[in-house]
Amino acid sequence: MDALEVDIAGRAGNFAVEARFRAPPGVTALYGPSGAGKSTILKMIAGLARPQSGRIVAGGRVLFDARAGIDLPARARGIGFVFQEDRLFPHLSVHRNLTYARWAGRRAARRDVAEVVALLGLEAHLDRLPATLSGGERQRVAIGRALLAEPEILLMDEPLSSLDRQRRAEILPYLEAVANETRIPVLYVSHETDEVARLADRVVALEAGRVRAVGTPAQILAPSGDGEAVALLEGRVSGIDPRYETATVDLGGATVELGAPGLPLGGRVRLKVRAGDVAIATHRHEGLSIRNQLECTVEQVVPRGTAVEITLALGRQRLFSRITRQSAEALALGPGRRVVALVKAVSVEQARLMRPVEVGKTGIGGS
Repeated sequence: MDALEVDIAGRAGNFAVEARFRAPPGVTALYGPSGAGKSTILKMIAGLARPQSGRIVAGGRVLFDARAGIDLPARARGIGFVFQEDRLFPHLSVHRNLTYARWAGRRAARRDVAEVVALLGLEAHLDRLPATLSGGERQRVAIGRALLAEPEILLMDEPLSSLDRQRRAEILPYLEAVANETRIPVLYVSHETDEVARLADRVVALEAGRVRAVGTPAQILAPSGDGEAVALLEGRVSGIDPRYETATVDLGGATVELGAPGLPLGGRVRLKVRAGDVAIATHRHEGLSIRNQLECTVEQVVPRGTAVEITLALGRQRLFSRITRQSAEALALGPGRRVVALVKAVSVEQARLMRPVEVGKTGIGGS
């Protein structure tokens, strides 16, 4: 499946939206605060709302073109939609819900039902009715149903927003599995930074109905001054220590160690490091319990009340540190200064294990 290309403008009541972006196979997050226009744009792509102008093209197939008078109905767009609510059929079993679109639409089966069931951990629930499932389990069924409808594009409109924190934590690993296995464009709507950091390959940041920026999660989720800065670092697992259940990740010129049982050697990972977990030293130290000592260059020092927020260049990536103004002045920190960032291994979080899909391998995402 080729990319989804969106260039549209329209209205929902008095609210105007204007969006232009490209979403290749993988997960593209539509990210922004409530009221930014994320769900409206998603509905226009799905054919549930009509733009006033513009064009929507998926894999060379025109779904909407205002000038040419093309506006395919939702059922003809080849789109799977996962809503905030699961919208399952209450009288059908999990298995019947999963395969409903194939039965009702007489659609050719390209994806293996057992494969999707295993991906979403639904093997033990196939004979149950939706009313007997937890919220997270129901949403997993809704995602499976959308995948088994053989979509060319998958749209997910804040699928975790109706779940409590425990249920969100339950379903996130399954969403990550879908993100890692899919070979079709997936648009994921969210205003939650942690979800976007964990799931997205690229981010379209929206504000007041318009695209503010497009980039990688590390670029778009960079600190804005509204909260604690979080760095997203990408690298490859270069070493495993089974005795201590730790992994060493090569970030491209630097390595970081973290507690990560089960990470595969050679796997690509995205790591998350919060600014408050990064201390600064002017040189390396022996005899410390802190195992990650990363040589960096100070790029920027920004006052944040009684603290300062420091942007550090770590090769081609960025790390952030939040320390007191007094400490920053005592260390004479300023742009261009070479320093050592001290990061506890237990403070480094795995945000995502990214598994590239081999060409020709059976997986989620059509032919």
